[in-house]
Amino acid sequence: MKYHLRNTIAAMVLGSTLASAAWAEDLKIGMVVTLSGPPAALGQQIVDGFQLALDEKDGMLGGQKVDLIVEDDELKPDVALLKATSLVERDEVDFVVGTVFSNMLQAIFKPIVQSETFLISPNAGPSTFAGRNCSPYFFVTSYQNNQNAEISGMIANEEGFENVFTMVPNYQAGRDNIEGFKQTFEGTVTDEVFTPLGHQDFSAELARISTSDADAVFTFMPGGMGVRLVNQFANAGLSESMKFMSVFTTDETTLPGQKDAAVGLLAAGSWAPDLPNDANQAFVTAFEAKYGYIPGSYAMQAYDTANLIDSAIAKTGGDLSDRDAVRAAIKEADFTSLRGDFSFNNNHYPIQDFHMLKVVKRDDGKFHTSFVRTVAEDYADSFSQDCKM
Repeated sequence: MKYHLRNTIAAMVLGSTLASAAWAEDLKIGMVVTLSGPPAALGQQIVDGFQLALDEKDGMLGGQKVDLIVEDDELKPDVALLKATSLVERDEVDFVVGTVFSNMLQAIFKPIVQSETFLISPNAGPSTFAGRNCSPYFFVTSYQNNQNAEISGMIANEEGFENVFTMVPNYQAGRDNIEGFKQTFEGTVTDEVFTPLGHQDFSAELARISTSDADAVFTFMPGGMGVRLVNQFANAGLSESMKFMSVFTTDETTLPGQKDAAVGLLAAGSWAPDLPNDANQAFVTAFEAKYGYIPGSYAMQAYDTANLIDSAIAKTGGDLSDRDAVRAAIKEADFTSLRGDFSFNNNHYPIQDFHMLKVVKRDDGKFHTSFVRTVAEDYADSFSQDCKM
């Protein structure tokens, strides 16, 4: 079973009467992820992780054949909105899985949940929908954005960092990460820098860091931004005098471009490729064998998303007409998560363990984040109290 990556030309073909007839009885899942430009690796990991789960189940979830329609949001909110609306109104999908970036999720959220279609995010977890704007039709299988940054603040305290320079891109996830870090960090934030999304030249920011009297940097720079920042940080000689800790700046999507410049850098997360449990080790082995690269959290979360949907459909006997029953089945989260213990809070964001990670280099020359220690167990986000579900 293969997914359909649709563009303008393919849409004409896939919309034909013949194709519609062929897929009429399939379970329809629409996926909206970023597959263009430097962040494309993040979206591809989500596609690959979800596809691996489907392949292992012979293209079925809950015993039903799956028609997976993948859309590229191009990291443009208007494009994301157009494609998500099309998935709901034209394709009449049963579930929408997406997105990578929080601003894309904000663009597609309203039309999907208002149509009473279940939206499951395998990555973006903005604070926007975790509190009073929570929805019974929205679930997150990753984290609430603030959480990883809150764990980073705890790690900074444990590591003895007293003065930290913070830097993030100026969009929802970046703002969430700054707030999360400040919530738990007990020292002094020497500066808060917000860069444009997609920033490339960090020379001005690195100059500010070098004169900031900080003993560490905390940053959230996903995708190509992270590759450029880490390499420029190392080239500026700052790694010799300052600690570097981050969220989704040094991960399996960026490490192939950062290589040795990232070794030893600290991170926070709910998972690592070497997290010691049998299900996870089987997943990483199968993923590398199939795709030829080490999976990151994006792939893990997408794999979990597929298994979550599988469990929900099985519990409802494939009957998706009773939305309350489907919702209850999803919330039960009766599947084996690759990260270990996993449950949904009342706001449909995860309760899970978080860990300190460190970048390492394998004997075969490949790089990955590695589990160091658990920092918080069964950690819930701080916005759930405002959700009235």
